Amino acid sequence: MASKKFIVHGKVQGVSFRIQTQEMAEALGIHGWVRNCEDGSVEVHAEGEEESLQALQEWLHAGPDAAEVRKVERRTVEEEGCSEFFIVRQRV
Repeated sequence: MASKKFIVHGKVQGVSFRIQTQEMAEALGIHGWVRNCEDGSVEVHAEGEEESLQALQEWLHAGPDAAEVRKVERRTVEEEGCSEFFIVRQRV
């Protein structure tokens, strides 16, 4: 199992990015969370098989139809032991 953090930049808030990220992560068997950030980006913490994380990253580069993704940052992070994938409603 691997754990990654993705920061998605561009027009990614107000376009159903979080809910569609949750749906994609659940379809891929990924646990973790997604949240909006104060700077307008979206942060994703994802835990799962490397192959599934790669598929999620590819989807994040496109996002929902209304999104305009400019850049996706990726880094390896510590596993948090999440048991599901959820949306964090509070901005950071």
